[in-house]
Amino acid sequence: MQAFRNSGLCASGNLLKGRTDFLVARRNMSALRLSAACVQILKDKANVFCSSPVHQSLLRLPKVARSKAVAFSVGSSLWAVPFTQQVENLSHESLVRRASCLVTDSANTYLSQTTLALVDALTQYAKALHTLIAIQKRYITSIGKLSSAEEDRIWQVIIGQRVEVSDRLEECKRFESNWMNAIHICELSAEAAYNSGAEHACTATKTNLQVAQSKVEEIRKISIEAERKLAETKAEEIQRMAEYASSIDINDLEDIPEAYLRED
Repeated sequence: MQAFRNSGLCASGNLLKGRTDFLVARRNMSALRLSAACVQILKDKANVFCSSPVHQSLLRLPKVARSKAVAFSVGSSLWAVPFTQQVENLSHESLVRRASCLVTDSANTYLSQTTLALVDALTQYAKALHTLIAIQKRYITSIGKLSSAEEDRIWQVIIGQRVEVSDRLEECKRFESNWMNAIHICELSAEAAYNSGAEHACTATKTNLQVAQSKVEEIRKISIEAERKLAETKAEEIQRMAEYASSIDINDLEDIPEAYLRED
């Protein structure tokens, strides 16, 4: 009898547990249907919004304004989506630092352009010097062997090349003045960048200064060497002309009769 009662209690307990599981499952199914219905409602609202005149007007807005408006509308419909906006640092220190970086950028551009112009001018000046040296050496080797007409022609070429050298030198002086101004501006901008806290801009500007100065110094040595060679060529020309003039005087004395050479 006692066993029968125990078996009846177990059966009733199992039946109660099965009924509870069924109710829980039914409740879960109801919640799932409710969620699906909410999702369908949101989709319908989104479709209506996309086809509405308001959405079409938003499409005609600028890109930045349209993105902000859409983000706000979606955030207002779906509370789970966060909407944050980072505010840029607009302190006085930050603005001064940005301005100093802009100044260094402009100064570096000015320095690069003036350096390129000066290097090209010095290169053309050195080429003109070497051309003049070659012409004068050719003339030196032909002294006393040319007719008066040939000598006039070669002197016209020499004079024209000397004018070319003078023009190139003036161009070098003009670009060098601009380059020196660029050097001074870059030094000031680097100091300003350092004082404002933009160390990277200061370092970059100083590096550009060193590169520009090394390039100009390298090509300047070439032009100075060409000037030295031209001076040596001129000295050689003067010496050769003096030797030729003395030889002409001796020949003229030999042609003069001895009677004209005796003293009374």
